[in-house]
Amino acid sequence: MNKKIVVLTGAGISAESGLSTFRDSGGLWEGHNVMEVASPEGWRRNRKLVLEFYNQRRRQLKSAEPNEAHKALVRLEEIYDVTIVTQNVDDLHERAGSADIIHLHGELNKSQSTLNPELIYDLNGKDIKEGDKCELGSQLRPFIVWFGEMVPKMDEAVKAALDAEIFIVIGTSLVVYPAAGLLQFAEPGVNKYLIDPAEPELYFDYPNLTHIREKATTGTTLLVNELMKRN
Repeated sequence: MNKKIVVLTGAGISAESGLSTFRDSGGLWEGHNVMEVASPEGWRRNRKLVLEFYNQRRRQLKSAEPNEAHKALVRLEEIYDVTIVTQNVDDLHERAGSADIIHLHGELNKSQSTLNPELIYDLNGKDIKEGDKCELGSQLRPFIVWFGEMVPKMDEAVKAALDAEIFIVIGTSLVVYPAAGLLQFAEPGVNKYLIDPAEPELYFDYPNLTHIREKATTGTTLLVNELMKRN
């Protein structure tokens, strides 16, 4: 039975593929206040702005490519059972070739019914426009978990964390909850790795935690090379 590795990824891994993050820009995301474009209130106030914002992000994603960190994680699957839990809404893990991915905050390339959140549709890179409707006749919205909304995949992510025999965190500041709490579900004896060039914003003291102070591409490649030698 292959050893179980769970990897939690955040904006830092996608930033090296040229995708912007909002946490590094004072609560602004591409010049917008985050709550304007990533909250139910923002959606109710200005639906047109929100749709255009995510349409632009989707266009930007088309020109982004998986980087060496994404590719290194795929190599782990040769000898480990790997589950990636990502806070990112891009599809770079999929395009790199990872097989088991849990998207906590939704997916940029999908739309969702505003009437029934279970109705989710592939966009195939297309825009969502005002007047685009689901089969029930309601406006489609981005399939994104906004601030203040429930995280439907959280239970699935917690189950994965509980089963982890190695837990790796890449490119996330561990302050955005509930995702930041996932590390707490890993068993105390499990080896844990945090790949981030900066000190964590909040102090935490997890047993068996190694902090690799490197950017995502460098740190992930180093760690994956080490883990591949061990098995």
